[in-house]
Amino acid sequence: VPFPKGHQSSGFSPPGPGFSPTLLTDIIFWEQPASNMNITEYFTRISYNGSYKNPDLETLTAIFQHHIRAVPFENLSIHCGETIELDLEPVYDKIVRKKRGGWCMENNHLLYWVLKTLGYDTTIIGAKVYSPEENEYNHHINHLLLKVVLDGKAYIVDGGFGMVYQMWQPMELISGKDQSQVPGIFRFTEDNGIWYFEKIKRKQYNPNQSFSNSNNLEKDACKKVYLFTLEPREIEDFRPQNVYLQTSPDSLFVAKSICSLQTTDGLWALVGWKLTKVKYNYKENMDLVETTTLTDEEVEKTVKDKFRVMLDHKLIPFTIR
Repeated sequence: VPFPKGHQSSGFSPPGPGFSPTLLTDIIFWEQPASNMNITEYFTRISYNGSYKNPDLETLTAIFQHHIRAVPFENLSIHCGETIELDLEPVYDKIVRKKRGGWCMENNHLLYWVLKTLGYDTTIIGAKVYSPEENEYNHHINHLLLKVVLDGKAYIVDGGFGMVYQMWQPMELISGKDQSQVPGIFRFTEDNGIWYFEKIKRKQYNPNQSFSNSNNLEKDACKKVYLFTLEPREIEDFRPQNVYLQTSPDSLFVAKSICSLQTTDGLWALVGWKLTKVKYNYKENMDLVETTTLTDEEVEKTVKDKFRVMLDHKLIPFTIR
């Protein structure tokens, strides 16, 4: 699933390499001078009640998992007649206060603020998403993700890819190592400074045979996801693709209304009128995939009940591919 490129934080100028915040107000000041964002309010939004005093891997993983299970990956704004804004405060207001989800630029930008606020050494980097239809990686940086350094080790944190390619834990940035997680086996490979991210998928079983040839059931065992470099980025670098991805007829996000949410054992995904429930490792090396087609009324109810999303405007479900 490709993601947006585009955004600017009002008045935002990242601190220099030697910046090491000691106070919560230090972070809030440079990230958003007049911010009324609150880390406790964010924790309430994701139902996180654990400790956050120590910026370690255990805490990072716990917060990350709460985020992906509470905040959907979704592009519903496009199909509700809304514009997706990427400045930090509108993103915070949308996800935390309005209890919406977002795509990569929204989810990972919010996570960037959260992790910086908590004292994590966090950097924004950009990726080019692989397109199976074109059998190539995008020519533009169209996905935002995060690099976090802990005790001298680098990790990739990506809470905004959604669907079945969403990692469930921060991944150590090491080339050629299979990293097994509940969704499957993920790995990075590095070649001349370019890092490639891919997932080895399990077999899938769908009891509803009418969907056996659906795009939701890709047959390739190894799936290319995206490539990236470790060049630090600013949110402004992503703004052009953010505009393109929500306006171009060639954009996947214009062509399909998408909402997905990770659960404790799989995920829910709503693409147009098709609702898919995935249960990982239903049997040995096999995921259970159940798909149904909804009516317009059922879509509206499902968005509210299954994804816990309250929309301000009417959603027009859509898919043309």
